[in-house]
Amino acid sequence: MNFLFETITQNFNDNEVNESVADSIKNSVNLKTNQWYKLALSCIDLTTLNSTDSHLQGEQIAAKVTAFPEAFPGLPNVAAICVYPSIVESVKKSLQANGVKLASVSAGFPSSQTFLDVKVLETMMVVGIGANEIDIVLNLGNFLSEDYLSVLREISTLKKSCDSAHLKVILETGAIKSYSGIWRASLLAMEGGADFIKTSTGKMEPAATPEAAWVMCQAIKSYFEKTGIRVGFKAAGGIVETSDSLIYISIVKEVLGDEWLNNTLFRIGASRLANNLLSSIKGEKVLYF
Repeated sequence: MNFLFETITQNFNDNEVNESVADSIKNSVNLKTNQWYKLALSCIDLTTLNSTDSHLQGEQIAAKVTAFPEAFPGLPNVAAICVYPSIVESVKKSLQANGVKLASVSAGFPSSQTFLDVKVLETMMVVGIGANEIDIVLNLGNFLSEDYLSVLREISTLKKSCDSAHLKVILETGAIKSYSGIWRASLLAMEGGADFIKTSTGKMEPAATPEAAWVMCQAIKSYFEKTGIRVGFKAAGGIVETSDSLIYISIVKEVLGDEWLNNTLFRIGASRLANNLLSSIKGEKVLYF
């Protein structure tokens, strides 16, 4: 079997990647306006993935998002709430916000080290109780062992388990190390049916990096040119400051173009970022979420 990364090849030079990212970081300074802050806010997956999360916390997050349009009239709401499977039902019952999706991590998050049957069952269960977006982790053990067929088959199987829900595949780029490895992982995930590819779980370091994002966006661009299918990009893990979000917007803008600059094709997984964006927009400290 020929994998897509064998037919869409790319040789990354460290200097090329570093220079391109440096340009994007430099250009991100020009995005320090409310227009871009609002875009970033509208693309946030408001995330809580702590071992202390509870049903009450899920209800509280959903209530905050539901009340957001009244609290901040004229501002866009977040794109989604992302939680553990155990509190999906509580969020679903309390979430009454138009257009806001309910995402759940699944399939043995964050390590992906469990049986495929368990991953499938968990995914089907969270979709069944209301999640319409599923975030899974690429099987790093198989990927780093170069068992690419197993990786591809697992993603494809989990995509089918999602039914109509969107599938986001987390590459955990901090564990992959090389740019060529991130490229291969990106194309494998998309070949398996990913609707989004995502940088990291936020559970290991390094988490999201502009360099990994640049390579992933290049893979998305090449995949689109090859297939005509638009796959989304999600940056997640350690994105806290307003300036951080603008760097990822700048990378997406420069590599993929304005067509990707909306919350159907671009997301930022974050918790504290939402308050910092609101503070930048309002010009004063905001602690809403």
